[in-house]
Amino acid sequence: MALETEIKLSLPANAARRVPAHRLVADSKPIRQRLINTYYDTPDQSLQRRRIAVRYRHKGALWLLTVKSDAPSPGGLAQRSEWEAPGQPGEFDFSHVDNPKIRRFLEAATADLAPVFTTDFTRSFWLLTPQEGTRIELALDRGKIVAGERQETICEVELELLEGDVADLFSAAIALQADLPLHPEAASKAERGYRLAREAALAPVKAADVLLAPGMTSIAVFRSTAFSCLSQLQGNERGVRETDAPEFIHQARVAIRRLRSALRLWRPLLPEEYVSQFDPRWRTLANQLGDTRNWDVFITEMLPPISQAFPDHTDVQRLVSQASSHLTVCRKAAKTAMTAASYSQLLLEFTAATVALVENRKPPITAFAPRSLNKRAKRVAALATETKDSNPEARHALRIALKRLRYALEFFAPLFPARRLQRYHQSAAGLLDLLGRMNDTAVAEQLLVQAVPGHHSDLVRGWLAGRNDLMLGQLDALLADFLSHQPPWEHG
Repeated sequence: MALETEIKLSLPANAARRVPAHRLVADSKPIRQRLINTYYDTPDQSLQRRRIAVRYRHKGALWLLTVKSDAPSPGGLAQRSEWEAPGQPGEFDFSHVDNPKIRRFLEAATADLAPVFTTDFTRSFWLLTPQEGTRIELALDRGKIVAGERQETICEVELELLEGDVADLFSAAIALQADLPLHPEAASKAERGYRLAREAALAPVKAADVLLAPGMTSIAVFRSTAFSCLSQLQGNERGVRETDAPEFIHQARVAIRRLRSALRLWRPLLPEEYVSQFDPRWRTLANQLGDTRNWDVFITEMLPPISQAFPDHTDVQRLVSQASSHLTVCRKAAKTAMTAASYSQLLLEFTAATVALVENRKPPITAFAPRSLNKRAKRVAALATETKDSNPEARHALRIALKRLRYALEFFAPLFPARRLQRYHQSAAGLLDLLGRMNDTAVAEQLLVQAVPGHHSDLVRGWLAGRNDLMLGQLDALLADFLSHQPPWEHG
């Protein structure tokens, strides 16, 4: 088995001609090959569900049977197990796969394997040797993915580490990105091919479970957590850029909130320069998406019941029109933020710095997690007493603290008994839902002023105030219920 380590970067087709002229490769001529790859799976796509890719590659006069673990690629970095051997299309001999579990699975599926899609591209590649002991293959791939009558363009740069350190790979990628419009891609060619074959519509990507295995250091758990957040963020990129569906913006913001919460959670163990360099940049991106989300909620959740109750009221009609105009402007700004070079640079530089974090056996995650959770739980308990005066600022602070506690619980979930964690999490979710709706009402009052400046609608303000009063009546009971649950990280 070989471990393939590469960084995948997409670029606009009109920028591809600039790659051979880049200073890293300008003094050498590329080697060009046409590569035709046919990917196989069972009718129910059991290989894809297990994130395994099987393909036959036509490379010159050779046919190569390749098996890959199609692992996620946060920030463009992919590290996959790969097995490759000569063969002939239609014949599947997996004896070269030295992972017994994967080999048995593939052998059992062999009779049902059939072509799903093809990638057909020309690869121009150069060998980079920036220093002794370092070899990197830089490849420019241009071509297409074909699934039946459907096609999708391939135009990307791949940097594969043949010898050396991953830091050298990132150095080369960052040097290229400084001069070219390169964006780290989370989706592999195989993933894109499956999506094309299924004619799958873009769908919002929610947070996935964080990998937490026995023996992992606290920094390793942070790295896994951060990359899980990046995967969620990048899973919603296209939806933000190419559609107006509110959920893509929402899930992208959730990913950034989770990431910034992880930075705060692990801050005592992280280099100060790492946090100070990246947290402000993630905050800026979150703010660029935040206005769009606020207007989305205002228009989709706040205005419909008001419009339904007062369909002919001029204040409401004016508010709907003005709010839609504000949303259009904010949505355009959000799309711009997600296509900006600064976002692509942030993804690559953050991934490089996160990979480079030095691990330490102390403190063990089993000590770090309860200590961190206790700190956040005490903060929540203290803020809970400040909400009884109906102070919106105090409720907002409680909501933020409770979110950070919930995210920390999700990050550390495998460490605690599932049943107790579920009860605690459900109680926190109920309280957070109420606080979120109360926050939406407070934000709606601010947006009302922006939408119709200088105009005060007693009707709309009265509706919002009534909604808030109803929720205030539920707050004390939900607070008491949450505080009555024993934290799952405490024994007894």
